[in-house]
Amino acid sequence: MITDAAREFLAEYHLATLSTLGRDGRIHAVPVGITYRDGVVRVIGSRGSQKFLNAERGGRATVASVDGGRWISFEGPARVLDDADSVALAVELYAARYRQPRPNPERVVLEIEVEKVLGSAGMRA
Repeated sequence: MITDAAREFLAEYHLATLSTLGRDGRIHAVPVGITYRDGVVRVIGSRGSQKFLNAERGGRATVASVDGGRWISFEGPARVLDDADSVALAVELYAARYRQPRPNPERVVLEIEVEKVLGSAGMRA
């Protein structure tokens, strides 16, 4: 689904933009840290934040990350999980890419099961 060049890009420190649909049908786009493993993109954050409410209601999300001429975008069905194992895995992956996040008892994880990948040359298999 993605190339080694894309895996390298996704190991570097780059933020992404998460886009979901708001209740009014408008696009809600916010900066986030993302991780990718085995066809799933993960975003951590606090329960009840708008991005997670939108993803739960709409059931789909897109994330895109760009650095100069290199970019990658993932789209697919989204779900919000709050079980300890899912959150712990997401935190572990986030810490490996960015930094250890602060403790947050309200933490949840948004998982996007990747159906579609777009990207600059060399990013898609």
